[in-house]
Amino acid sequence: MQAKKTISAILSGTLLMGVPMYATMTSAVAATTAADNLTASKRLNALLVNTKSMTANFKQTTKGGKQASGNFSGTMAVQRPSKFRWQTTKPSDQLVVTSGSKLWIYDKDLEQATSQSVNNQVGNTPALLLSGDPSKISNNFKIAQPYGDKNYYVLTPKSKSANFRNMSISFNGGKPVMMVLNDNLGQTTTIKFNNIKLNPSINSSKFKFTPPKGVDVIRQ
Repeated sequence: MQAKKTISAILSGTLLMGVPMYATMTSAVAATTAADNLTASKRLNALLVNTKSMTANFKQTTKGGKQASGNFSGTMAVQRPSKFRWQTTKPSDQLVVTSGSKLWIYDKDLEQATSQSVNNQVGNTPALLLSGDPSKISNNFKIAQPYGDKNYYVLTPKSKSANFRNMSISFNGGKPVMMVLNDNLGQTTTIKFNNIKLNPSINSSKFKFTPPKGVDVIRQ
């Protein structure tokens, strides 16, 4: 099932990185040349650190590689520390959600829910980066700002075991508008965001999940 691959993509690190939380730039960038790694890291951290929560709609397209291409859409929400929710509504209903210590993956069509523990620190899994500690990003990624006057960053995992080669993040007016991720299977995933809200109040129930009656539960 094509939609099923959406969940696999999330867990393997070929998806959610494109939903980081951004605040407004603290100062204008005058230079047009590429920023050095330290400067790029500080600028990206400055964008992230002041945003405590975010909600948005998304449209995702995956192309290339040996797997079938696909188009997906849905909604997302993140809240620091360590909370995120990513729900695909089309072409099928799937949910990935965590309140910090346990991550649930729910496939409504398959009537199956998978539970696993997660590390609440920023790691090589893009999904965890969304709600983790911004100051730890540089520990796990090499950060580049190819054009000093553009709000565009490229992150490359330092770990050789990461499941993606690199990702780029573009944002406008302090809000993320697009992310492009290149994985190790030759696939390119593009995620575009709209209806973005920064620092909204999000009910804690949004990040909790109880398997519906009759659902097959797998614990890992």
